[in-house]
Amino acid sequence: MIHSLIIAALISSSGPGGFELGVILGEPTGISMKLWLDGSTAVDGAVSWSLRDSGEDKLHLHADYLWHSFDVINDDSGLLPIYYGFGGRIIFKDETSFGFRVPVGISWLLSGAPLDLFIEAAGIIDIIPDTDFDMNAGIGIRYVF
Repeated sequence: MIHSLIIAALISSSGPGGFELGVILGEPTGISMKLWLDGSTAVDGAVSWSLRDSGEDKLHLHADYLWHSFDVINDDSGLLPIYYGFGGRIIFKDETSFGFRVPVGISWLLSGAPLDLFIEAAGIIDIIPDTDFDMNAGIGIRYVF
């Protein structure tokens, strides 16, 4: 019972239920956003730049539907949900590519501040222009509005 009350207080003060905006660093690097749909699902996305190939900057857009599990890790300093989901990405370059993403990550929703720190990795299957497998990984921070 007490554990449920603590989780409910943390969620209402600095976690699920709002809009988040921040940055993601890694591959790709850019602006990250997240919109909570309810207490365990959200839609996230990024407008970013892939700098993997030197000399060829690429605009990278992705969006994912996410499920969060709050029961895996317990911590008094905030919520630590594990999340997973599916989505898509488009990379605009000389030859535009499109693929599907399967992200997995962990968020740290701080109890005393409206911040979401996260780290994630995403497996990607590109289908246009060719079928190819890729990986993205990043670490980021978003402000919870």
